[in-house]
Amino acid sequence: MSKLLIVESPSKAKTISNYLGNEYKVLASYGHIRNLLPKSQGINTESFEMNFQLIDRNKKHIDAISKAVKNSDEILLATDPDREGEAIAWHIAEILNTKKLIKNKKIARIIFGEITKNAIVDALQEPRDISEALVHAQQARQALDYLIGFNLSPLLWSKIRYGLSAGRVQSPALRLITEREKEIEKFIKKEYWSIHLDTQKKDSKFSSKLVILENKKVEQFTVTDEENQKEIVGELLLKSAGKTKIARVDKKQRVRKPPSPFTTSTMQQEGVRKLGFTTKRTMIIAQQLYEGIKIGEGAVGLISYMRTDSMTLSKDAIEQARDYLKKNYSPEFLPSKAIVYKTKSKNAQEAHEAIRPTNISRSPHELKAFLSEEQFKLYEMIWRRTLACQMTPAIYDIVSVDLEIGSNENIFRANGQTIKFPGFMSVYIENQENDSSTDESKKLPPLEVGDQLEVNSIHGIQHFTDPPPRYSEASLVKTLEEFGIGRPSTYASIISTLQERDYVVLDKKRFTPTDVGNVVIDFLTEHFTNYVDYDFTANLETELDDIAANKKDWIKVLRSFWEDFAKKVKEKSELDRTKITQKSIDEDCPKCGKPLLSKLGRRGNFIACSNYPECKFTRSANGDLPQEPKVVGKDKQTNIDILLLVGPYGPYLQLGHQDEDAKIKPKRVTIPPTIPLADLNEEIAQKLISLPRDLGIHPDTGKKIIASIGQFGPYVNHNSKFKAIPKSDNIFEITHEEAIELLKPLRRIGIDPTTNSTIDIYKGRFGFYLQRDAVKVNIAKNLNYENIKLEKAIALINKKEQEEKEKKKAGKKKAGKK
Repeated sequence: MSKLLIVESPSKAKTISNYLGNEYKVLASYGHIRNLLPKSQGINTESFEMNFQLIDRNKKHIDAISKAVKNSDEILLATDPDREGEAIAWHIAEILNTKKLIKNKKIARIIFGEITKNAIVDALQEPRDISEALVHAQQARQALDYLIGFNLSPLLWSKIRYGLSAGRVQSPALRLITEREKEIEKFIKKEYWSIHLDTQKKDSKFSSKLVILENKKVEQFTVTDEENQKEIVGELLLKSAGKTKIARVDKKQRVRKPPSPFTTSTMQQEGVRKLGFTTKRTMIIAQQLYEGIKIGEGAVGLISYMRTDSMTLSKDAIEQARDYLKKNYSPEFLPSKAIVYKTKSKNAQEAHEAIRPTNISRSPHELKAFLSEEQFKLYEMIWRRTLACQMTPAIYDIVSVDLEIGSNENIFRANGQTIKFPGFMSVYIENQENDSSTDESKKLPPLEVGDQLEVNSIHGIQHFTDPPPRYSEASLVKTLEEFGIGRPSTYASIISTLQERDYVVLDKKRFTPTDVGNVVIDFLTEHFTNYVDYDFTANLETELDDIAANKKDWIKVLRSFWEDFAKKVKEKSELDRTKITQKSIDEDCPKCGKPLLSKLGRRGNFIACSNYPECKFTRSANGDLPQEPKVVGKDKQTNIDILLLVGPYGPYLQLGHQDEDAKIKPKRVTIPPTIPLADLNEEIAQKLISLPRDLGIHPDTGKKIIASIGQFGPYVNHNSKFKAIPKSDNIFEITHEEAIELLKPLRRIGIDPTTNSTIDIYKGRFGFYLQRDAVKVNIAKNLNYENIKLEKAIALINKKEQEEKEKKKAGKKKAGKK
């Protein structure tokens, strides 16, 4: 009896093939196989019937699956164990049914949370039908995203700028970032002082902080200026007469419990904080570990499914962890009972396991030789976290000491903390967003009530209040999860989309909204208030969960949403664009005296005269652009000035002044629009002028990969192949591995026998194109790039090459006649 098992990715198919016998054939769908039809054709807003079309690039994979179905008695749909996976399984079944290929054949759905032999064998014992409820939940989400995106985005194009987008989840995320920025702009720093007493017992010095002054508790703003602190310090020094007495010693223990095993959200947060990855990179590497890595015994999945909001571990996984601890750690590190964790995430989805190693006995050290550096780091972090979650708590000895001056009306307090027993911390320490040492992170000498100590000094320390911090990737993911916005599978794409659309920039690992981002969110907040409301978005997620649990009808949910939304879109289509993208700044034009306006341009806001085109006065919104070269720093390598200049394509940096008779132009680098000129300092200028970056050698060609910036933004270049660096990635941080991944073609057609060069298909700014060495040919829109044969590709490239030669030849003849 022949059986066909269908998964999503080819690497997953390869790994699973190793576990199954000859009666099984394993094929991949290569992700989603159908999309909604474009524009208004995708959804009938009367019946909410969804109209799908096959994704061109997956046609050949569906053909392969269809062919295999004909020769199979049983079809097993083993796509990912979530709503997206359920929907892909449903689409495959629908296509096969339409082709009448599954009549009299058994078709079933199987799921597994890890790619190991035991998990696959167990899943084969529990086939089930495709869950309509899960499919409807996925389709409702897809429909909501489609209806919002395809109606709001064109409105943004007409009212603000072409190419913008709005989304059910990305817009509330953008609102979080812009509202935080407004808080920072409104913030007024306040001065305050803390008073400290330095003393010692024998050779052990320690410091304490004033907490009671003249029988009153010292608050943050009790001491607000230097004169005030000098007066207080002087009085305390007089009262002390050089001595202080220990008035209270309080000793206690504090227990710190181990962290829960990883969910998608917490893994992404720790990936950012602990490993320095982006959320997107964390998920890419996790996917590799899940789908299978070749180790000594063949390809094997090393971690469980990485899209989950569950904190639970299977009984088998807990037993594995406890057995490992029993064999490798002393008894006090193992609790008497297994620790069970409950999911805290708002709107948690169907029950999966937490992210964990598939076999805890595979230590990171044993696997290091088989893993890339990034894979090793992430696997080690997951492995350590899983072990730690089943270990005993850490125990701290806490000491709090009060020192009095003169009498007990003036009290200084010192806190000390030492680890008595490390517990889980011997394996894993959780990183915190704003980790900083506190008074409790120091050790105090043995002290007793009544001890008299010398006063070494009493002094004040000046402080200023800090504005709320901008969101990092980690803190944004944490906040999205707390609000119930989005899902584990969407956090990384939300962040990438905001950057790709130029709505936000990541500066020093913190998000700042761009002028475009501010205009978009101001427009949405004013005119589509409900749809960027945090509760509205979270409530929609709850409704999707209810659909998945068969508690709500998905069509009713869509109809309820659409009725109000459609009215709002129609109503707002009449808005005047200038009122959205232009604002008065209460300033007159220095040229003609008419009012000046703040306008939205390609690089963000700029100031222009309202009397345009009669008056063409403009200036930067952040101050006038330099009319003459402006020195922004010195190049460390050459000690030559780095200059800021403005050219026809915008501002750029130049290394030194150019002599009129010099034949060689000085080095120049475009300043990308993602870097506001107001933020341009010597450090950023040095980084930019040091470009291009050498990222190392490509393993396939032995040639260099470089990263640089051109007229259209950051790119990587290898062997005459240029690829734009996504805005979600940083040109100064992109790794060798990421660059190789970026340079991979969409499709390799083959090798040209004449030149012995590869012919590949890539996607660029203006669509798909063929490339052989340095020759590029745009693929006509009426041609399906998936179906182009080698002979056709060679003919197209040779034609283009010949045209370029003739053009060059004609140019030389023309020049010769002159």
